[in-house]
Amino acid sequence: MHVVLILSLILSTGLSAFAQKDKIEGLWYNEEKTAKVEIYKATDGKFWGKIVWLKEPLRNGVPKMDDKNPKDALKKVPLLGIVLLKHFKIDDKETYNDGEIYDPKNGKTYSCKITYKGDKLDVRGYVGISLIGRTTVWERTN
Repeated sequence: MHVVLILSLILSTGLSAFAQKDKIEGLWYNEEKTAKVEIYKATDGKFWGKIVWLKEPLRNGVPKMDDKNPKDALKKVPLLGIVLLKHFKIDDKETYNDGEIYDPKNGKTYSCKITYKGDKLDVRGYVGISLIGRTTVWERTN
Protein backbone atom coordinates (compact mmCIF):
# COMPACT_ATOMS: atom_id res chain seq x y z
CA MET A 1 0.00 0.00 0.00
CA HIS A 2 2.81 2.40 0.87
CA VAL A 3 4.57 1.60 -2.40
CA VAL A 4 1.46 2.51 -4.41
CA LEU A 5 1.10 5.78 -2.50
CA ILE A 6 4.75 6.69 -3.03
CA LEU A 7 4.60 5.85 -6.74
CA SER A 8 1.44 7.94 -7.14
CA LEU A 9 3.14 10.88 -5.45
CA ILE A 10 6.25 10.57 -7.63
CA LEU A 11 4.19 10.34 -10.82
CA SER A 12 1.97 13.30 -9.99
CA THR A 13 4.99 15.43 -9.04
CA GLY A 14 6.82 14.39 -12.19
CA LEU A 15 3.88 15.19 -14.44
CA SER A 16 3.38 18.63 -12.93
CA ALA A 17 7.01 19.42 -13.73
CA PHE A 18 6.13 19.02 -17.41
CA ALA A 19 3.32 21.58 -17.19
CA GLN A 20 4.86 24.64 -18.76
CA LYS A 21 3.91 28.19 -18.10
CA ASP A 22 3.06 30.41 -21.01
CA LYS A 23 5.71 32.98 -21.92
CA ILE A 24 3.65 35.95 -20.70
CA GLU A 25 2.97 34.40 -17.30
CA GLY A 26 4.94 35.94 -14.47
CA LEU A 27 5.71 39.38 -13.07
CA TRP A 28 5.87 42.56 -15.17
CA TYR A 29 6.66 46.16 -14.31
CA ASN A 30 4.28 48.70 -15.77
CA GLU A 31 5.92 51.34 -17.96
CA GLU A 32 6.50 53.76 -15.07
CA LYS A 33 7.80 50.98 -12.80
CA THR A 34 5.28 52.04 -10.15
CA ALA A 35 3.53 48.64 -10.09
CA LYS A 36 4.20 44.97 -10.68
CA VAL A 37 1.48 42.99 -12.42
CA GLU A 38 1.31 39.22 -12.19
CA ILE A 39 -0.03 37.67 -15.39
CA TYR A 40 -1.45 34.19 -14.95
CA LYS A 41 -3.57 31.65 -16.78
CA ALA A 42 -6.97 31.48 -15.09
CA THR A 43 -9.26 28.48 -14.80
CA ASP A 44 -11.12 29.70 -17.92
CA GLY A 45 -7.91 29.08 -19.92
CA LYS A 46 -7.46 32.80 -20.57
CA PHE A 47 -4.82 35.15 -19.26
CA TRP A 48 -5.52 37.64 -16.49
CA GLY A 49 -3.30 40.07 -14.57
CA LYS A 50 -3.44 41.66 -11.14
CA ILE A 51 -1.39 44.22 -9.24
CA VAL A 52 0.84 42.43 -6.72
CA TRP A 53 3.22 45.27 -5.78
CA LEU A 54 3.03 49.06 -5.67
CA LYS A 55 6.03 51.36 -5.32
CA GLU A 56 3.87 53.60 -3.13
CA PRO A 57 1.10 51.42 -1.68
CA LEU A 58 -0.03 54.00 0.87
CA ARG A 59 -1.61 57.44 0.68
CA ASN A 60 -1.72 59.37 3.96
CA GLY A 61 -0.87 56.21 5.87
CA VAL A 62 -3.66 54.06 4.42
CA PRO A 63 -3.68 51.72 1.40
CA LYS A 64 -4.35 53.42 -1.94
CA MET A 65 -7.88 52.74 -3.12
CA ASP A 66 -9.46 52.46 -6.56
CA ASP A 67 -10.95 55.93 -6.07
CA LYS A 68 -11.33 56.67 -9.81
CA ASN A 69 -13.61 53.66 -10.34
CA PRO A 70 -16.98 54.73 -11.77
CA LYS A 71 -18.79 52.28 -9.47
CA ASP A 72 -19.14 53.77 -6.00
CA ALA A 73 -18.98 50.36 -4.31
CA LEU A 74 -15.54 49.71 -5.87
CA LYS A 75 -13.98 53.06 -4.91
CA LYS A 76 -13.03 51.59 -1.54
CA VAL A 77 -11.24 48.54 -2.98
CA PRO A 78 -7.44 48.63 -2.46
CA LEU A 79 -5.37 48.96 -5.64
CA LEU A 80 -3.04 46.24 -4.39
CA GLY A 81 -4.61 43.02 -5.64
CA ILE A 82 -6.91 44.62 -8.20
CA VAL A 83 -7.32 42.74 -11.51
CA LEU A 84 -6.24 44.96 -14.43
CA LEU A 85 -6.12 42.46 -17.28
CA LYS A 86 -8.96 40.09 -18.18
CA HIS A 87 -9.93 37.51 -20.80
CA PHE A 88 -6.81 37.40 -23.01
CA LYS A 89 -6.41 34.47 -25.36
CA ILE A 90 -3.38 33.64 -27.43
CA ASP A 91 -3.89 34.57 -31.08
CA ASP A 92 -0.55 33.52 -32.47
CA LYS A 93 2.92 32.94 -31.07
CA GLU A 94 3.38 36.52 -29.91
CA THR A 95 -0.08 38.14 -29.72
CA TYR A 96 -2.81 37.91 -27.09
CA ASN A 97 -6.20 39.38 -28.04
CA ASP A 98 -9.83 39.77 -27.02
CA GLY A 99 -8.90 41.08 -23.60
CA GLU A 100 -9.49 44.23 -21.67
CA ILE A 101 -7.41 46.46 -19.47
CA TYR A 102 -8.59 48.58 -16.58
CA ASP A 103 -6.77 51.88 -15.98
CA PRO A 104 -7.02 52.83 -12.30
CA LYS A 105 -5.66 56.31 -13.10
CA ASN A 106 -8.92 57.25 -14.80
CA GLY A 107 -11.30 54.42 -13.89
CA LYS A 108 -11.86 53.37 -17.51
CA THR A 109 -11.73 49.94 -19.13
CA TYR A 110 -10.40 49.53 -22.66
CA SER A 111 -10.17 46.76 -25.21
CA CYS A 112 -6.61 45.52 -25.22
CA LYS A 113 -4.08 43.39 -27.01
CA ILE A 114 -0.70 42.26 -25.75
CA THR A 115 2.31 41.56 -27.93
CA TYR A 116 5.11 39.49 -26.42
CA LYS A 117 8.63 40.74 -27.23
CA GLY A 118 10.97 38.67 -25.07
CA ASP A 119 11.52 40.51 -21.78
CA LYS A 120 9.03 43.20 -22.82
CA LEU A 121 5.30 43.36 -23.55
CA ASP A 122 3.58 45.90 -25.76
CA VAL A 123 0.26 46.49 -24.01
CA ARG A 124 -2.13 48.37 -26.31
CA GLY A 125 -5.36 49.73 -24.90
CA TYR A 126 -7.91 51.05 -27.38
CA VAL A 127 -11.50 52.03 -28.03
CA GLY A 128 -13.18 50.39 -31.02
CA ILE A 129 -10.23 49.50 -33.24
CA SER A 130 -6.62 49.13 -32.16
CA LEU A 131 -5.54 52.00 -34.43
CA ILE A 132 -7.20 54.36 -31.95
CA GLY A 133 -5.31 53.71 -28.77
CA ARG A 134 -2.10 53.86 -26.80
CA THR A 135 0.70 51.36 -26.28
CA THR A 136 2.74 51.07 -23.11
CA VAL A 137 5.77 48.84 -22.73
CA TRP A 138 5.98 46.56 -19.71
CA GLU A 139 9.22 44.91 -18.61
CA ARG A 140 9.67 41.48 -17.03
CA THR A 141 10.77 41.49 -13.41
CA ASN A 142 11.06 39.17 -10.43
